[in-house]
Amino acid sequence: MTELAAQLLESSQAPRIIQQVQAILNEEQNRRRSFYEWMGNSKKAEFINGEIIMHAPALHRHNAAVISLGTLLNTYVNTSNEGVVVIEKALVELTRNSYEPDLCYFGLERAGGLTPELLYYPAPDLIVEVLSESTKKNDRNIKFEDYAAHGVEEYWIIDPTRQTVETFGIDADTKEYAALGTFKVGQSVSSLVLPEFTIPVKAIFDSQAKGVALRALLA
Repeated sequence: MTELAAQLLESSQAPRIIQQVQAILNEEQNRRRSFYEWMGNSKKAEFINGEIIMHAPALHRHNAAVISLGTLLNTYVNTSNEGVVVIEKALVELTRNSYEPDLCYFGLERAGGLTPELLYYPAPDLIVEVLSESTKKNDRNIKFEDYAAHGVEEYWIIDPTRQTVETFGIDADTKEYAALGTFKVGQSVSSLVLPEFTIPVKAIFDSQAKGVALRALLA
């Protein structure tokens, strides 16, 4: 039992509070259904804690980092038959919230449940978010907690301004994310769920370095 739940149960008002929270969550689910009906392929939006979060167009450095890492990861996964990579426009549906991560990786077991007609994705094995001014607060707070709570084994946060990659894995004891490291240009970064996938950090931010890394993966 979590500390928060234990504190709630110590209160004589626990039944009333739980009833109120359940009513709020039920109303959220109604709004979530309306969100699904409203959104389409032309919109980039997420449903977080009962609110629709619209995303502004991303800067080129953001898009370039997503495409570069997605190309490298997808190449490795396809050549080694290790699962499925999805880049953007994959609506990941968790218990309360619906997110559109920049990049998702599904290992063989979870990828087995993906069908061609699938619209809402389950929690993947790896999620990558590229920071922007409008998203970084949620990327480091709500999403950070929610992804871990739903068993996303590995989480990468990429900062295209500082050109760094922060990696996190779920701690076996706390079931929360623990930092694995912060990697910068001049270093290489590896995946926890794909141990053989190792690339130079520079390859995410520099097209020439990406080309070298891509050739190495294909070799």
